Amino acid sequence: MSIILPDLPYAKDALEPYISANTLAFHHGKHHNAYVDNLNKLIAGTGLEGKSLEEIIQAAANDPGKTGVFNNAAQVWNHTFYWNCLKKEGGGPPTGAIADKINATFGSYDKFVEELKNAGMTQFGSGWAWLVQDGNDVKITKTPNADTPMAHGQKALLTIDVWEHAYYLDYQNRRPDYLTAVISKLINWDFVNANLA
Repeated sequence: MSIILPDLPYAKDALEPYISANTLAFHHGKHHNAYVDNLNKLIAGTGLEGKSLEEIIQAAANDPGKTGVFNNAAQVWNHTFYWNCLKKEGGGPPTGAIADKINATFGSYDKFVEELKNAGMTQFGSGWAWLVQDGNDVKITKTPNADTPMAHGQKALLTIDVWEHAYYLDYQNRRPDYLTAVISKLINWDFVNANLA
């Protein structure tokens, strides 16, 4: 069983004008696909071939000899998760159980937005801003490069990709504008609630 590139959960132009079809063509069709291809080459003929993506990540997470496997596997997983965190006409304040968790943890939706944007802004270089479940708590965290919450015993609820290829064609170096657009217009709160459940 090889790892396959999942289809986007929407049409390439579904997130316009906030994320263009051009960006998705490159980001999903080239970058995400390259991680899938690289991972399949790295695990071919090894004990990891035929394992699930999550099993590969767990097996490679703390093994210095499997850094390349971890980086590619985690990037495949992170990107697949990110696509599902977005939807047309999403964003804005959440509803459901996640709204209660956010208010209880951060005091307000506005404070949550401030902290999530800050995580995305202060991730130096490439990486990810996350809302994670850690035990019974939710918290905002960030990871560099390919790192992923599951490698740290946390459950991902929401992520925003802050690698330059996620936004450069649409926003150039304006990462804050990209973060604002994703948070206010694209977050798929149904997916986040499903992850919390």
